Amino acid sequence: MVLGAPLGYAADRTRPDRSGYSVNPGLQTDSEILGYALDTLYNVISNDEEEEQDENAQKQGDDLGTQFTEKFLQDPEHITLLLTLLEEFDFHVRWPGVKLLTALLKNQGIQVQGIVLVSPMGVSRLMDLLADSREVIRNDGLLLLQQLTKGNAAIQKIVAFENAFERLLDIITEEGSSDGGIVVEDCLLLLVNLLKNNSSNQNFFKEGSYIQKMKPWFEVGNDNSGWSAQKVTNLHLMLQLVRVMVSPVNSPGATASCQKCMYQCGLLQQLCTILMATGVPADILTETINTVSEVIRGSQVNQDYFASVNAPSNPPRPAIVVLLMSMVNERQPFVLRCAVLYCFQCFLYKNQKGQGEIVATLLPSTIDANSISAGQLLCGGLFSADSHSNWCAAVALAHALQDNLTQKEQLLRVQLATSLGKPPVSLLQQCTNILSQGSKVQTRVGLLMLLCTWISNCPIAVTHFLHNQDNVPFLTAQISENLGEDERLVQGLCALLLGICIYYNDNSLENYSKEKLKQLIEKRIGKENFVEKLGFITKHELYSRAALKPQPVFPSPEQMLFDHEFTRLVKELEGLITKAVHKSSEEEKKEEEVKKTLEQHDNIVTRYKELIREQDAQIQELKEKVASMTTQTEQLQATVSQQQSQIQQHKDQYNILKLKLGKENQSQSNNQGDTQVNGLQTEELSQLREQLEELRRQQTLLQTQLSEKEAVIDSLKSATQAAEGPAGGSDNTELLQSSDTAHPSDHSSDAAKAELESRLAAQTSETERLKESRSELEKQLASATSTVAILQTEKSKLQTEVQESKKEQDDLLMLLADQDQKIHSLKQKLKDLGETVEDEDDIDARDQTSDEEDEDED
Repeated sequence: MVLGAPLGYAADRTRPDRSGYSVNPGLQTDSEILGYALDTLYNVISNDEEEEQDENAQKQGDDLGTQFTEKFLQDPEHITLLLTLLEEFDFHVRWPGVKLLTALLKNQGIQVQGIVLVSPMGVSRLMDLLADSREVIRNDGLLLLQQLTKGNAAIQKIVAFENAFERLLDIITEEGSSDGGIVVEDCLLLLVNLLKNNSSNQNFFKEGSYIQKMKPWFEVGNDNSGWSAQKVTNLHLMLQLVRVMVSPVNSPGATASCQKCMYQCGLLQQLCTILMATGVPADILTETINTVSEVIRGSQVNQDYFASVNAPSNPPRPAIVVLLMSMVNERQPFVLRCAVLYCFQCFLYKNQKGQGEIVATLLPSTIDANSISAGQLLCGGLFSADSHSNWCAAVALAHALQDNLTQKEQLLRVQLATSLGKPPVSLLQQCTNILSQGSKVQTRVGLLMLLCTWISNCPIAVTHFLHNQDNVPFLTAQISENLGEDERLVQGLCALLLGICIYYNDNSLENYSKEKLKQLIEKRIGKENFVEKLGFITKHELYSRAALKPQPVFPSPEQMLFDHEFTRLVKELEGLITKAVHKSSEEEKKEEEVKKTLEQHDNIVTRYKELIREQDAQIQELKEKVASMTTQTEQLQATVSQQQSQIQQHKDQYNILKLKLGKENQSQSNNQGDTQVNGLQTEELSQLREQLEELRRQQTLLQTQLSEKEAVIDSLKSATQAAEGPAGGSDNTELLQSSDTAHPSDHSSDAAKAELESRLAAQTSETERLKESRSELEKQLASATSTVAILQTEKSKLQTEVQESKKEQDDLLMLLADQDQKIHSLKQKLKDLGETVEDEDDIDARDQTSDEEDEDED
């Protein structure tokens, strides 16, 4: 082919390629040539054949594709170059490159993963495919990442930290969640790859709050008719994704945190809604039951919530009862019954409260004849004609007794009415009766597992079992017989049950003490034969399968024989029973003595442990009290500090108010608590009044003096007129002048006149001065009178302000009194708590003394 040549195609002719995009052969570019080259390599390496082929031809094609892949991978640079080409945005290059890399991963996944892992930014380039706007590339990119992340934890971590969870959840939401198409399925498969058996990614998924985003997936609504096959597949994968997060194989801490998160975000409630909904397909219902089982397994909060769930029936029934009805119903699908059994086991796993509630429904005092209880359903299934129901009910009841001595003893009280006219028999006796009747192997295996679980580690139950004279002969007969292959498992379980009766025997029955039972085994069975029959249990192929995981999964109903928890019990007891059977009486006595010594030692240790626990509890209680009192003390100190701060604020406000009032009145209050108003005090008003009175007295005195002076002047005037005679019609000056001219020789008369004239001038001058003084005093009097009026007005005004200030000060004093009372109570509490508190009164006294000394100095 000539590059760039039209190859006989017209320039305007186009042909669609496999993606649906039109390609013009006449306008080929380098990108198109790269695309054709990649497409050719894909066709050579890929094993996909459109035409049907026989098995041999298909196998030959697979081998050929693998050989070409190995040739391609001989040079790792080929993968590096391919990763570089994937950065090309051109569709004709990117899409064939994605398909080629996917085919390489299918043929030689581990080798290609190793090359991609060491390639710089190799995984990041592939993650960019999810952001491609072209759906065909994005969808094929999902398939590529599925192949890339299979079984490689390192790549899974890198993909997760490249924000894969956020992108995949967004795509699922955009495509319609459970109602979406094949793209949703591909996203879910990729999520399962990233999370399964990868604790780091699981923790990252939980910490990123992605569990909460899964809740809307399970909102199926009320109309559950017409589920499409794709929706069923999507929901299966969604439930599987939930189970991956809470799988029993995960670390207990990680599982517990995911269980807690699923309860808090409402995911468990949503799953229980599907569990009780109608119209849900059987396979979805079965998987939902398994999912709920693992969400509640070992989580007390989730188990309590599940116990409170009721089915939407009339009257409402607990979900546990409804599920158990399905378990003991032989018409229900086998996988559904197994799922219900697993759910019941998970509900009781490490849940002593739930175990007690189940056993209580069997006790005579709690039986309600008007309602169906879980205990009644279990007894009904235990003694029904269906062997599957017998086995499931026996295993379920055994889980109600698992590691719970109290409930084992309580179950001994259960009495059953077998038929009319006959006395009731105990549940333990009825189980042994059915066992001796030779029922189906599945039924006998279930009953033997129940009895072994029941009497193990419970000497009282062992005594009850041995009290029936028929039980031991039946067990020895079963063990000693040479039966077929199917009966060997029953023989092994009988040996286990008899061995438990020896190991946990308290020798309370003389005829069936430990020593006599061992003698019986030696005579009737033989120790070696007994141990060999005991070993049949662990050699059974179904035992190993049941020991792998807790969930009861059986390929067919006939293979439903062993329970996971029972395999743990067998593993624990097999060695102990073997040692107990081989021990001689002397060794037994020595062991008993050692055991008694150890028990005495253990009792002493137990007493000391109890004493230490009590002391620890007391210490813990005292620590809690100290912590509580410390917290209270800190709160009280904070309150005191706050109150002191408030008091200081009030004091500052009070001092500011005092200062403001002092500046206005220019005075301080007296000892009787006279209020300061504008700096003017009553004492100054009194002084002003006294000055006014003094001025008035001075005015009166001056007026008196003036009157006296005027009287003297009048007397002088009258004397002068008398001396002058009748002719004196002019004033004094004229008289003096005429006297000088008329009588020059009369010297005595002139001297008298001169003296009189001087006295008259002095009086006149004094009179003028007194008049001026009077005028000035009158002005002062008028001014004082005006001042008094002003002061009276100011006084009335100040009295009004005094009343208002008194009212404000009373409010302030009330507030201060309340604050003092609070501080006093808080100080008293601090003193009661043992804190040292400095008395505020002493501080105030010292401050007051200091203030008085400062005033004295001023």
